[in-house]
Amino acid sequence: MGSADLIPGVSGGTMALILGIYEKFLEAIRSFDTKWLKSLFVLDLKTFRSRPHFQFLIPLLVGIGFALVFFTRVIPLPVYIKTHPELVYGLFFGLILASIYILMKEVENYRLNDILFVAAGLIFGFIIVNLVPFETPDSSWFIFISGAVAISAMVLPGISGSFILLIMRKYTYVLAAVGDLNFAVLIPFALGMVTGLVIFTRILVWMLHHYYRHMILFIKGILIASLWVIWPYQNREFITVRGKQKLVGSEPILPEHLDATLGWSMMMLVIGIVLVIVIHTIAERKTAS
Repeated sequence: MGSADLIPGVSGGTMALILGIYEKFLEAIRSFDTKWLKSLFVLDLKTFRSRPHFQFLIPLLVGIGFALVFFTRVIPLPVYIKTHPELVYGLFFGLILASIYILMKEVENYRLNDILFVAAGLIFGFIIVNLVPFETPDSSWFIFISGAVAISAMVLPGISGSFILLIMRKYTYVLAAVGDLNFAVLIPFALGMVTGLVIFTRILVWMLHHYYRHMILFIKGILIASLWVIWPYQNREFITVRGKQKLVGSEPILPEHLDATLGWSMMMLVIGIVLVIVIHTIAERKTAS
């Protein structure tokens, strides 16, 4: 998940789905509820320590933190995105392609309305990944909404939260507020993130519990749409924000030459597919045992 957050157009939620921990991830976020908050105020240390899914969250956060350091300091992934984008995106294209196949297997006996849910997810995802930046107000109420929408997008597979902020023209604004410690911006943004996380994760968990089949089909459609921006060969439009390039537009193209780069890109794509199948097979065996 940490490495995915470094790749423009890829979200941590996508990787959580690929790795088979998506529902656990949502449940862990949801475990910080009003009962846990109450235990904090009444100094009920037993409930405070035991109610949240710390056994899941702590290793997850350590892994994300390790990946962020490793793939920026040891293996500079952001640099390789600039110098060898075909190889990096080839790997992630393979990861997502294989995860779509696995999701397809989770639903048996496809019916007409199932296709409609996939189509709805596809249309929704395609609209999101093809949005163009638009002017928005800098008022506190909109900063609050921006935080809520960005964190909700980050949780949903196939959509990048930072991409949504760029589209809403709030990425640079919020980043500048962090650098300047502008709490007039940071407080409503943080409150929006907390609100979005609390509400959206609960909606997603409820939907997965009550309409699992339909939600999986909808998410599958979003993932299929995300392939539009993950395809290794693209005319990508970036903007530079504080020395970092951020993706704001992308249009798939065909390779111009049958060269070594294409060969390596396809090899990375195959590696991505194999990785997902191996991880999924291991997970199924552990679940069965």
